Amino acid sequence: MLEKGYDKSYAKYCDHTVLRAYTTTEKVKEFCKEAIEYGAAAVCVNPVHVKLVHDELIGTDVKVATVIGFPLGANKTSIKAMEALEAVKDGADEVDMVINIGALRGSETDFVYNDIKAVVDAAKGENADVKVKVIIETCYLTDAEKVLACELSLKAGADFVKTSTGMGNGGATLHDIELMIKTVDGKMQVKASGGVDNRAAAYAFINAGADRLGVSRVPQIVNDDTSIMSAAATNQPPEF
Repeated sequence: MLEKGYDKSYAKYCDHTVLRAYTTTEKVKEFCKEAIEYGAAAVCVNPVHVKLVHDELIGTDVKVATVIGFPLGANKTSIKAMEALEAVKDGADEVDMVINIGALRGSETDFVYNDIKAVVDAAKGENADVKVKVIIETCYLTDAEKVLACELSLKAGADFVKTSTGMGNGGATLHDIELMIKTVDGKMQVKASGGVDNRAAAYAFINAGADRLGVSRVPQIVNDDTSIMSAAATNQPPEF
């Protein structure tokens, strides 16, 4: 159990994430510096920035993470696999892929499994130590579909299941985290992402059993700074 108040140990759960369309090179470098300072688990960026982040993080314990088929999950499987391969070649330690949500909802179970498996094989074929996280975009799924998505991810050899892209109609909920943890039963790790933008949310998800958090405000969470909330909550434009 984490204690409330200033606590740098929160950072080790966090993928410090910057995935906006307008993200600049300087902003990526800033996120890398923050991740190193606070001890984040990883910096998660769009594929175009993977090489940059790899170079910025050399000699540190912070991992390089990126996204595949992001944010819709609707790329062809061959494109997702190639994207994953290129990301690993560029230095990614972790890849967060988006499932084909429409295929899952349409009961195309084999397609969804093969889509995930192709990314797992491409990434781990280049580097067996790479971690693959599967984003199931829980806001669009029934509980039964969430369970199925977790089961297919496990069967395909992925390392994590992850709630959300942060670009959909909703983000992580405690219900979804608890359901996903129950489904994978210790055989995979679980990542909460989407809306984890303050200490209270981070505290709740970690103590519910989440292994990792996708966040864009590690300093605010570590420092318990409640003055900076999500753009949606404050009705203000994002600052990056």
